[in-house]
Amino acid sequence: MGGDLEGTDEVLWRLVVNGDGDAFGAVFDRHRDRVLHHALGVIGSAHAAEDVTAMVFYEAWRRREYVRMVNGSIVAWLLVTANNTLRNELRQRRRYRSFLGRLPPPANSPDIAEAFADGDQQEFEAATLERAFARLRPGDRNVLTLCVVEEMSIRDAAAALGVPEGTVKSRLNRAKARLGDLYDEVSSTYAIDRQAAQGQRPL
Repeated sequence: MGGDLEGTDEVLWRLVVNGDGDAFGAVFDRHRDRVLHHALGVIGSAHAAEDVTAMVFYEAWRRREYVRMVNGSIVAWLLVTANNTLRNELRQRRRYRSFLGRLPPPANSPDIAEAFADGDQQEFEAATLERAFARLRPGDRNVLTLCVVEEMSIRDAAAALGVPEGTVKSRLNRAKARLGDLYDEVSSTYAIDRQAAQGQRPL
């Protein structure tokens, strides 16, 4: 289908249900800013709001046969879906903040607070944790995810992983220690990289 598309959401969505990508693009162009503004107001981060908006419209396309119109408009469905997506995003952020708080304290990290006194300390810590976590062995990542992030019991984690409870306990202790070491390594390197990118001299 070509050309400019007009009409109510309901009219366009009938075309979308039949797989019309142009009609979907018209709906996206019509309501993207509304969803983005809503997400930004809740989450406060432009980058995260863009991600949420993309996920909302992905869900709209994926579940196009089940989308409900209210007074001929898709806006209500989009905003409800945005709220569900935002709830999951915020829950994940809380888990990672909790995760960060359970890390062993860095032993020999640079003076990050002084290096990033402009207010992006939390962003730095989250990025450092993400990099350190990615460098763990898969088994260590799994046991930390289950026992720390998801707060499973040792017994439930052992059942999920198919290993004895004692193995989970030893892996968990090892993973926490290893993550603390990696956090120190990554924080030193990442601090220098961030300072260089911002034109600062390393401390």
